[in-house]
Amino acid sequence: MAGSSGVDMPPDVALRLFEEGATLVLLGVPRGTELGIDLKSWQVGPRFRGVKMIPPGLHFLHFCSANSPSCGGEIGPKSGLFLTVKPREILLAHWDPKEEDLDFSASKNDEEVNRIRGTLRELDSYLGPYPFEVMRKWVSLTDQISQELAVNLQPLSGRVCAFSDIIPEVQFRHTKDRAEQPRNDTACQSMKEGLERLPKMKQREGTELRFSVIPKKTYPPGASPAEITRCSMDLSYSLETVLEQNYPEQPLNLLGELQFAFVCFLVGNVYEGFEHWKCLLAVLCRSEEAMRRRKELYLGLITVLYHQLGEVPPDFFVDIVSQNNFLTSTLQ
Repeated sequence: MAGSSGVDMPPDVALRLFEEGATLVLLGVPRGTELGIDLKSWQVGPRFRGVKMIPPGLHFLHFCSANSPSCGGEIGPKSGLFLTVKPREILLAHWDPKEEDLDFSASKNDEEVNRIRGTLRELDSYLGPYPFEVMRKWVSLTDQISQELAVNLQPLSGRVCAFSDIIPEVQFRHTKDRAEQPRNDTACQSMKEGLERLPKMKQREGTELRFSVIPKKTYPPGASPAEITRCSMDLSYSLETVLEQNYPEQPLNLLGELQFAFVCFLVGNVYEGFEHWKCLLAVLCRSEEAMRRRKELYLGLITVLYHQLGEVPPDFFVDIVSQNNFLTSTLQ
């Protein structure tokens, strides 16, 4: 892998990760592919066969396919998946050139995994070590995300994609379907008419992130005008609704969802993650009554935010200063 870090790993940590760490064997990944784990990425070289010495726990494996240098070498959109690895576990994946994706079905074949385990010594020089220098930072950004929570939040397809996979609401399989659509062979008289001519699109089922739904109405049914005003200023009703519907037994999982959304944005380049992070943060920070009742949740929120704000790129704040800086108003 090109661009590996030269940070030295303490000998005791290196030995422990060598003995207890998991191994990702990734076969057939094309040269030039941008591939990373957690907060570090590399460009795949000709000798790359995977990553070794991975600390047990939750990780985010991400990759971007690339055209060959003769075709321009452009990098495609990023895809990724959350993995929870066990001590000494071996996960095996083959690159699918048609889908430009990693196929982990071989990991379920015990015979093939055992064969790989028997050749690990020969494979060792082809495996890049886990980037130890990002481990502490990664844990601080994901310590509230359990394996179960990650599985429940990521798409049913198992892939977190930077760009939504959208398809037409109507598939136009028959001539009759196409005939009922607005004609495109005449000039538009207005922007509205032009937009109406565009096919209605929807996200492909199974590819959407499964975040908690934040209620549009911030007040309970049958609320008086005074209650509506109060609930519009203090969003505790909305927060309690989200917790009751999604995390009645484990309210701190909401902090895990906040971390999940942030990582999807920061590492996965998923704008939807950023939008959901903003919405959750607004509800949490504008719920004064809930702050008094749920002290553990808010003490946890302070820690989560401390680590997240340390990772936000400096130019991110510069870009939004001229607009409505939601962080300034929300955190006040």
